Amino acid sequence: MNSTSISRGMVTLLAAAAGLIVANLYYAQTLVGPISAATGLSPAAAGLIVTLTQVGYTLGLLFVVPLGDLLENRRLIVVALGVASVALLAAAFATSAAVFLAAALAIGLSSVAAQVLVPFAAHLSSEAERGHTVGKVVSGLLLGVMLARPAASLVADHASWHVVFGGAAVLIALLAVVLRFKLPQRVPQAALSYPKLIGSLWTLFATTPILRRRAAYHAGLFGAFSLFWTVVPQVLAGPAFGLSQSAIAVFALVGMAGAVASPIAGKLADKGHSTIATAVALILGIAGFALPLLVPGSHAFALAVLVAASIVLDMGVAGNLVLGQRAIFMLGHEVRSRLNGLYFAAFFAGGAAGSALGGWVYAQYGWHAALLAGMALPALALIYWISEALPERKAA
Repeated sequence: MNSTSISRGMVTLLAAAAGLIVANLYYAQTLVGPISAATGLSPAAAGLIVTLTQVGYTLGLLFVVPLGDLLENRRLIVVALGVASVALLAAAFATSAAVFLAAALAIGLSSVAAQVLVPFAAHLSSEAERGHTVGKVVSGLLLGVMLARPAASLVADHASWHVVFGGAAVLIALLAVVLRFKLPQRVPQAALSYPKLIGSLWTLFATTPILRRRAAYHAGLFGAFSLFWTVVPQVLAGPAFGLSQSAIAVFALVGMAGAVASPIAGKLADKGHSTIATAVALILGIAGFALPLLVPGSHAFALAVLVAASIVLDMGVAGNLVLGQRAIFMLGHEVRSRLNGLYFAAFFAGGAAGSALGGWVYAQYGWHAALLAGMALPALALIYWISEALPERKAA
């Protein structure tokens, strides 16, 4: 067990690295329209741009992240970043849908390096500082999630979407070099072979009810979140609002205000209020889609309501993520990495489904139908939550 204190500079580096890496998953969300037009992708299939990135990330969580328990971590991270840089470059120069979608899958698969960095940070920390350190690294990761969309929109508006992915390729390549020289080596003491390690994932999932429950809750919320950010940029850029990419970037930046829910959710969980806090998060997810339905149209007030809806939805997602991670991290350090990988894989699968559903419903049935579909996802999770809350109330 590590008893030394990690330096503030190393924590900052790990947090910044996690944010830069995970941002790769979100650049395309506000650029679905121009990418589809440039690569010849039909409106009904536009959701695949986001979906395949998330599918790749889910596969990486299941089959790449566990390698952190077997292989030297620094090398694994650097190799993954090298692959990510090449994939981003391929996306930047793509002129056909097939090439871009293949690159999107590879971007997702290799960007799981961020989830190797988080347990790496825990390893470098002393027991007394471990939670604080991991919290800071995860904060950097969430910042990357929030900033990626507006950054992509701003760059695309002043240059093009090709520059977004080309610039990201350069940044990730530079990050790989920095981490190669700054990170210490970490050689895990693995007791399992890779096939047995992968095989244990199903056993953990099948025998850990709280993991399944928390994954289901967040799959519903993250599916709604992905649906929202797949469809809304198309609505904002369309004839109803006619916003530029820069204006869409401002819209996405305002949505960052939802991140304030993370520390609030953590405090509620520490006080034993996880159950009710989960219900609040799911209700916020539902409200994020109900608000635009209540105030339809394309006028200024409707746009203001849509901004509020994005903040409310992001609050629900950010808060519930903290609640879920805290719950599964209480289950034992020896399986923490695999539990975290399973948790992220499950809700990213929900995100991929939400993106695909949103793109298809919006193309076939329009904006209001997409809002109803988005509302249904956290509503189903809330129905599942009732099966947890009722037994607790009867026992009280």
